[in-house]
Amino acid sequence: MSYLGEERRPRDTAERALGDFTTAPVILRLVPLAIAVGVLGAGVSLALLDMIGFFTNLLYYQRLGIHLVSPNATTLGAIAIVIPVGGGLIVGLMARFGSEQIRGHGIPEAMENILINGSKVQPRLAILKPIASAVSIGTGGPFGAEGPIILTGGAVGSIVGQLFRLTAAQRRALLVAGAAAGMSAVFGTPVAATLFGVELLAFEFKPRSMVLIGLASATADGLRMVMANAGLVAPQPLFPVPHHPPLGGVVLLGAAAIGVATGIGAWVMTQAVYGCEDLFKKLSRHLHWMWWPLIGGLVIGLGGLIDPRALGVGYNTIHAELLGHLGVQALIVLFVVKMVIWAAGLGGGTSGGILAPILMMGAAIGGLLGHVLPGASVGVFGLLGMAGSLGGVTRSPFTAIIFAFELTHDQNSVLALLVSATVAHLVSVLVLKRSILTEKVARRGFHVMREYAVDPLEATFVREVMDTDVYTVDTERPLAEVYANLPEGSPERRQRLYPVLDATGRMVGVLPWSIVLTERVGRQRVAEVMITPHAIAHPDEILRNVADRMAAFELGALPVVDRDDPGRLDGLITEFDLLAARQRLLEEERYAERVLTLRRLRATTAAEPLEGVEEA
Repeated sequence: MSYLGEERRPRDTAERALGDFTTAPVILRLVPLAIAVGVLGAGVSLALLDMIGFFTNLLYYQRLGIHLVSPNATTLGAIAIVIPVGGGLIVGLMARFGSEQIRGHGIPEAMENILINGSKVQPRLAILKPIASAVSIGTGGPFGAEGPIILTGGAVGSIVGQLFRLTAAQRRALLVAGAAAGMSAVFGTPVAATLFGVELLAFEFKPRSMVLIGLASATADGLRMVMANAGLVAPQPLFPVPHHPPLGGVVLLGAAAIGVATGIGAWVMTQAVYGCEDLFKKLSRHLHWMWWPLIGGLVIGLGGLIDPRALGVGYNTIHAELLGHLGVQALIVLFVVKMVIWAAGLGGGTSGGILAPILMMGAAIGGLLGHVLPGASVGVFGLLGMAGSLGGVTRSPFTAIIFAFELTHDQNSVLALLVSATVAHLVSVLVLKRSILTEKVARRGFHVMREYAVDPLEATFVREVMDTDVYTVDTERPLAEVYANLPEGSPERRQRLYPVLDATGRMVGVLPWSIVLTERVGRQRVAEVMITPHAIAHPDEILRNVADRMAAFELGALPVVDRDDPGRLDGLITEFDLLAARQRLLEEERYAERVLTLRRLRATTAAEPLEGVEEA
């Protein structure tokens, strides 16, 4: 029996083979699929907008057309209440007898398919969701088209992925690519759509997903530009605004104030939606959920009588806010009515998106403050409120900044957008445990962590945590004697896996503690019962590879051997050693120290002359 204690210098060949990313050339065969998903996602998305326009024109203006219009110019009067009520009834029936997944705003459902269902979406959802959303929004529902489009585009991407032999991770990338393509086609915001997919849906920031998402999003926007040149869709940007000088100085302070207000507004919006959902759930004892969208439709119809601008997707109303055309009273009424009917509609399970309503309510908050804040126009502050609200509600600040820029092409507002979205994001994460998107997933019994960081297992080598003080046994030792030399409570007993060495000191197998315990009363020697290790580790590999190997073979300990000489034992690594990497991270996050003091800083600078300057 012997112990290992010799410290050996590892070779650096394996370390040099490590790269920043793990993406393999296999991604190249997915690129054509991503482009195809971009084409299909754009087609489905633009078709959904046409369906919304068709229902709106038919029901509110009694004419045939597919051009996207707002219901706020209808002359039907109070009878218009019937339209959203009928739309809610149709959506409820479709959800009851078609697919319950068409209820809601789409993004949490996409998250759930990614997290739980292996990115497998039912093909019928790609048909039912856009129809239900077109009915809901076309009958005056105060929702955006982007949420249903994201789920529908994701369904298209998932279906394409299911037609081929792909892993769940690859299907996920195509699902998110389809979702981003839909968003890009609707808004003409390819970069923001890519960021949205990465920040919210991919649950990773890796080239294997980002590349496919970006290509699909760019493809969809390219098709949109072609159609815009042909006059089939609105040209970019969707919300053009007047030119103004670069924003700075006092405007940045105003942007911070708007960030605080929209961060608090994110809390209000989230509480409103899920408060209404809880109220509807209390009706479940007396009323089937199929009828809830009908009640939501009634609230929407009544709200439309108070302020018709709150109905529909509201792109024209958002544009008016960004141009500063709405006064204080109009902004207050718009915000309150939009909040109430939007929350009631979503809480009742009506199908519709959240981005456009968030933009509208955020622009209202910014516009209200813009009437008292100095340095810029009301419309500019409305733009800052729009970005802050999106960053606070969805917890995706980068998406919010680029989204606001791509919607307006207002490059002179980028710095102020950064301030408002960042501050809103800060306030939101401090006052809300979960976003409006992840709250629904959490209510279904799942948890989503939105923080991304370098895994400590990816940054730590085996040699840094392995145990070199290893208890080994020789091949000719009787098992009974081995057991006798491992008393209860001894460090050797806790080892649980014993490398077996031959007479020359080379490892020829391993002896698990379970075998020692089973055969301890017999006369067998170690050589008769030892086993060949199912897996090994090398000192120059990262812990992530070892953790994956342990999980795959269901092992708690691996012998560490030299890469070039597998018979040379370097140590032992266990599942508990993997926690050492996590311990280092905890120390970095929790251990606080004061490294410099003014006195020490003065002493250091006095004692050490500046580089290139000789001492006197």
